[in-house]
Amino acid sequence: MLSWLFPKKTPSSSFGDQEIQEDFSNIESIADYFKDLTGVTFDKQISILNSKTKSFCLSYGIYSYNELLEKISHDEDLKQDLINRLTTNETFFYREFNQIAELVSLIKQDTHPVRILCAPCATGEESYSIAIALLEAGVPKTKFTIMGIDINSEAIEKAKEGIYRERNVRNLSDEIRQRYFTQHGDMFHLTPEIKSLIEFKIFNIFEENFKKLEKFDYIFSRNMLIYFDMQTKQKAVKILESMRKDQAKKIFFGHADLF
Repeated sequence: MLSWLFPKKTPSSSFGDQEIQEDFSNIESIADYFKDLTGVTFDKQISILNSKTKSFCLSYGIYSYNELLEKISHDEDLKQDLINRLTTNETFFYREFNQIAELVSLIKQDTHPVRILCAPCATGEESYSIAIALLEAGVPKTKFTIMGIDINSEAIEKAKEGIYRERNVRNLSDEIRQRYFTQHGDMFHLTPEIKSLIEFKIFNIFEENFKKLEKFDYIFSRNMLIYFDMQTKQKAVKILESMRKDQAKKIFFGHADLF
């Protein structure tokens, strides 16, 4: 059959009396854009990316990926909403605790106050875990400051709220829960004292404003590199290394962040 004689019909949506042509055929353009923006690659999950992005577009009355790219080029709120839709934030307190314990041990040996970065911080569990572990080890709260950053604005807001489900605190002992949380039904609310120890901000490590931050003594960057290809991993590691006060101190990566 001569396909040019019988072209495929483009799906359409009705908008009043006007028929709108949909074109969601070039998902690769979104994959490339998102990788350039955040470092995250969807090479092995292109169908998931297509499903999520198409749903996102239709919820905003956008009917093609070209239109989406045009709109987010000048609409920062829409771009942030897309980032929120395409990034995930599922973690829990005291995850891979042996690394947190190592950090606590190192800080106890330091003779000066330290700055700690959690990048990404997701919904705050890791940042708060470090603060709790330090206090439990007898480190005074005046000896450390912690900043948690993430590209997902919804995750940052949840981190600031400090309210978690039982599954998020499942690794914590009853004593720690009672000391640092108040329970309301099946939800656990962090005490204001703990919440005050963490500064949460929206940052993308690949953007220039991140590099303008004051440097850190210790950096936790766990389970971020797993979303990057090798070239982007190397770029991210170089950026994080440049944010250390002391280049001799290691950065804590997650066990899944393989090179």
